[in-house]
Amino acid sequence: MGNGFAIEVACGNHRVFIDQPRAAFGTDTGPSPLELVLAALAGCFGTIGRFLAHQRKVELRGMRFEVEADYDPAGLLGRDTSVRPGFEEVRLRVDIDADMTLEQKQEFLAEVERRCPLADNLLRGTRLYSELAG
Repeated sequence: MGNGFAIEVACGNHRVFIDQPRAAFGTDTGPSPLELVLAALAGCFGTIGRFLAHQRKVELRGMRFEVEADYDPAGLLGRDTSVRPGFEEVRLRVDIDADMTLEQKQEFLAEVERRCPLADNLLRGTRLYSELAG
């Protein structure tokens, strides 16, 4: 744990800094946990897109992502227990640069979503067990 709300996380051989914006009493040294989830979702779609394009022998020149989410901080802050602390909805807009028809791109995107482990976790509510370290 760093200053304010800053957290340094070891991820394999990498270090990730997670924080809150200054307006939320953070030091803004990294994305918030929720921003990181949205970025990871786009990254997962991009990775699976490349993998799928390789499998299908499609030249994928690029994918561009715009991610938005609806979130009410009242749940996280404990102000309203009827409000969930997580996202109400996540919207991912994807621009696919490849020689495919619109219909082919829609099918490709649906297959990317179906194979994305992070989308699966968000859509199907993976069980989480937390416990105190001994």
